[in-house]
Amino acid sequence: MDLKSLAIVFGTVFLAELGDKTQLATVLFTAQNPHSRLLVFAAAGSALVFACAIGVLAGGLVAQHLDTRVLTRAAGVGFILIGVWTLWRA
Repeated sequence: MDLKSLAIVFGTVFLAELGDKTQLATVLFTAQNPHSRLLVFAAAGSALVFACAIGVLAGGLVAQHLDTRVLTRAAGVGFILIGVWTLWRA
């Protein structure tokens, strides 16, 4: 196992998830169901695992047909466009 890659993926996903709408929704569900914290944790954690599984499967399929440099550049351009759009709307 490549621990450096593990740490990079963990850190990137962890930072991306902090403060996003998924975390805010989880906070709201927990606030509405204070006695069901374990249930909310299990449901939210399972949802994140399944969403990541879809990303891994899709990434594997796309990588079979496209050069990963093209994919990386497309993702970068997409993030830049989303950032510009967000700033424009603000």
